[in-house]
Amino acid sequence: MDVLSDVIAVMRTGQPRSARVAWHAPWAQRFGTMPGAAGLQVILQGPCWLIGPDGDPVQLVAGDVVFRPHGRGHTLADSPSTPPAALDCDPDDPRFLQLYVTDTVGVPTGTEAPSAVTLCGGYHLDPARAHPLLNDLPELIHLPAHLGRHPELRSTVDLLASEVERPRLGTDAIVPALLDTLLLHILRAWLDRRPASETTGWAAALNDPPTTAALQAMHRDPARPWTVATLAAEAGLSRAPFARRFTALLGQPPLTYLTWWRMTTAARLLRESDAPLHAVATRVGYTSEFAFASAFKRRYGTAPGRYRRTG
Repeated sequence: MDVLSDVIAVMRTGQPRSARVAWHAPWAQRFGTMPGAAGLQVILQGPCWLIGPDGDPVQLVAGDVVFRPHGRGHTLADSPSTPPAALDCDPDDPRFLQLYVTDTVGVPTGTEAPSAVTLCGGYHLDPARAHPLLNDLPELIHLPAHLGRHPELRSTVDLLASEVERPRLGTDAIVPALLDTLLLHILRAWLDRRPASETTGWAAALNDPPTTAALQAMHRDPARPWTVATLAAEAGLSRAPFARRFTALLGQPPLTYLTWWRMTTAARLLRESDAPLHAVATRVGYTSEFAFASAFKRRYGTAPGRYRRTG
């Protein structure tokens, strides 16, 4: 996979979930802080307001997309002055343990349409496997609705809303795939909006062809016995300039990132497959199971076999 696809693949645990909610005014719902979680909201019908713990309320209109990658609490409401409901939205509520659900909040009067309709998606993240790209993301990514902008993202929203509202055969497989697709389009849009003047961080690295080439090579084949020289060759640079460039952009040397990626890949294989330890070791570039176990324990504080058993 490419680097951005791998960010999604390694970070989440379990299945992402989605809900379509019709809100009837007056309404205000608080979403509590959830460490190890990320959530997105798509406004299908609006307007409404997003009220965070810091800063001014943000008005949202139909077509807006917001992503909160760090699980911090926030409130959605029909007005900044509406007091929130007594209970926070609980993602462990039995109603929301399904992959997708529809709900109505408030009491409609007669044929009155809801004041807002939102489509939300939630991810549980494994902090031990969170890609460092996520650390560069702000508390809130807000993609306002603009005609003609991000057409792929808008198409994905339409497909996801349709599947959640009218589930059919295959929806169980389609919803998680569409949520992953939507998140990838959000990250793409955020990366595309980064100013060209940024000279460090993941946005800058992924817009730097030599660094991206080296990252893609490590992600494509973590088992290869990479050295700084062979990675520099992938980047089309000589050894020293490549090492300086990579370290300046990402804050760590290339082989340090390679070790992190190998251990992260190994952790995912241990949790999600029944491959024997020697096969996992080989997949991430270790010819010795003992050397692999030692490196894994340094990273996760436990042996690979125990890591797998403890779930």
